[in-house]
Amino acid sequence: MMARIIFTAFLCGFIGAERELKGHPAGFRTHLIVGIGACLLMLLSLYGFEDYLEEYPSTQFDPSRIPSYVISGIGFLGAGTILVKGSSIHGLTTAASIWISAGLGLVIGAGMYMLACFTAIVVVMSLSLLNRVQWSFNKKKERERMKIKVQPEESLEEVLRALEHNDLVVYKMSINNSGNDQNEPVYILEVSKKDDWDS
Repeated sequence: MMARIIFTAFLCGFIGAERELKGHPAGFRTHLIVGIGACLLMLLSLYGFEDYLEEYPSTQFDPSRIPSYVISGIGFLGAGTILVKGSSIHGLTTAASIWISAGLGLVIGAGMYMLACFTAIVVVMSLSLLNRVQWSFNKKKERERMKIKVQPEESLEEVLRALEHNDLVVYKMSINNSGNDQNEPVYILEVSKKDDWDS
C-alpha cells in the first residue's frame, strides 16, 4: 500500500511540476497532495473495512462509493484555480490537471500501475507540447478576425488613436478602392492585441 502512495506522489508530482514551471496557481505540491489523498481514499475503500465485513458478512458494501465522492469533491478545488476576467477565462487547464491527478490517485490505489503511467505521460505531453500549437492557432485566429474598415467619411487618425487607447496594434494596412464611386480610399486595418504582438 505504501508503494502505491509513493508511486502516486511521483506521477502526480510529475504533472504538478509542469504546472509549477509555467507559474500556474496550483503547482507541484497541490497536484501531489491531491493525488496522494485520492489514492489514500481508494485504499481505504478497498481495504479499510475488511475486518468489519468479516464480522458482519451480511452487510452490503459498495467500494466505489468513496471514490465517487472524491471525483465530485475535487471540483471545488479545481474551481478555485479558475479566474474570469471580462470575456477571458484562465485556469481551466490547471483545474483539469488537478482533476486528472485525483483520477491517477484512484487508479493507482486500485493497483492499475501501467494505466496510470501511460495516462500521466499523455497528460504531460499534452500540457507541454500541445500548448505551443494551441497558442499559435489562437494567435493566428485572433489576428484574422480583427479587421477594421475605415470608411472615407471617417478620420483614420481618430481610429488609430482609439486603437492605441485600447492596447491594439496595427500590423497590416491596405487600401481598397473597389466599389467606391467617389474613388476615395477605404483603409482596411488588421489589428492584434499589444501583448500578443510584443511576444
